[in-house]
Amino acid sequence: MWIKIGQLIVSLSLLVIVHELGHFIFAKLFKCRVEKFYLFFNPWFSLFKFRIGETLYGIGWIPFGGYVKISGMIDESMDTEQMKQPAKPYEFRSKPAWQRLLIMIGGVMMNVILAAMIYIGLSYKYGDSYISAEDAKYGFQFSELAQEIGFRNGDKIISIEGNPVDNYTEVFFAIILDQIGSVEVERDGGVVQVSIDPDFLPRILKEKKTFMAPLVPFVINNVTEEGTAGLSGLLPGDTIISINGQLASLSEQTLNIIAENKGQEVYIELSRDSAGFRRLINKSVKVADNGTIGVELTSLTNLINISTKEYNVFTAVPAGFKRAGTEINNYLKQLRLMFKPKTEAYKSVGGFIAIGNIFPDTWSWYNFWNITALLSIMLAVMNLLPIPALDGGHVMFLLYEVITRRKPSDKFLEKAQMVGLVLLLALLLYANGNDVFKLITKWMS
Repeated sequence: MWIKIGQLIVSLSLLVIVHELGHFIFAKLFKCRVEKFYLFFNPWFSLFKFRIGETLYGIGWIPFGGYVKISGMIDESMDTEQMKQPAKPYEFRSKPAWQRLLIMIGGVMMNVILAAMIYIGLSYKYGDSYISAEDAKYGFQFSELAQEIGFRNGDKIISIEGNPVDNYTEVFFAIILDQIGSVEVERDGGVVQVSIDPDFLPRILKEKKTFMAPLVPFVINNVTEEGTAGLSGLLPGDTIISINGQLASLSEQTLNIIAENKGQEVYIELSRDSAGFRRLINKSVKVADNGTIGVELTSLTNLINISTKEYNVFTAVPAGFKRAGTEINNYLKQLRLMFKPKTEAYKSVGGFIAIGNIFPDTWSWYNFWNITALLSIMLAVMNLLPIPALDGGHVMFLLYEVITRRKPSDKFLEKAQMVGLVLLLALLLYANGNDVFKLITKWMS
């Protein structure tokens, strides 16, 4: 748990500093006075602070967000007294609209650039690894909900609305984000079109089980001490072929048949490598009352080909920016779902607990940077929403000024800022309340 919390704090701190640095750089570029640069909020006192020139740098004690206080700007500090004074040349309000606009979008720009830089680094070091639909030669195993939609275990994915599929995970994201109408699969030697009823979308979003996964042979990786498999002579590397005469060459078939024979003796036919030759062996195994025999399946990556696209220094750059663009597009599609009540996507909104749970319990540089890049994209997009108190709210009023050549009054901007702060507080309470409700529901179930 502490590793997960640590990753969350480090990641969010980095994102906040980079975001505020964007505002800071443009403010300094246009000779605005920056009074404060803070990580986290600091009502009443700060954990740490120091001054360099006109700017006070510090760390607040409320670990949420951060801010840059620019002179002559109506922001979350609500410093109305300053706004009553005559405008000074170094103040934000004295600068041309185009300069104020760049100052406001500077944070979003920096978050997008950070995400792209991370994706460039990940592409260069790790490449893009995925399981292609073609390499899933045994087809796919589908959840009960997916089968209710029309998929069948063993289906091989061909295309999405006529477009060939490479990475099989494209299917799931196409269903929920693009709300596609059909998927073409190979079934029993023929091509079948699976129509996707949009009424299934709310249930897909709530689904806890994996929607689809490649089918693989049941190859034993390890025999546990608690199970009966070891006593019956099953060994790591054995491949199960049939159980009680029923075909069980695939993992899904094996698990189902074993589960159906709780507490019973079953006869397993398996294939074993002996002195370089494969030979068939029959074993009698007692199934435990919980429907297991005490074996672990060999990992997916050892049973199926993993496609990897590698990049050099030059090709990693466009790949990183392309990945950033794709993630922005996908997140915008997710936000669009929030405004469609029929999808009930708003019920999945989460706060700090939900964000923290994205991180794994063990440290992995790849996972840390991959998640940080995604959160950077999310922060950039959310900040551009046209809500007063967010960067997007300031941008909205600045664009109005540029187009109409009329500047909104300070009084109006102060009231708009208050409305925006109330909306953000309500959203924050709802998101974190959702987390707490889910925890209580999980605890009671």
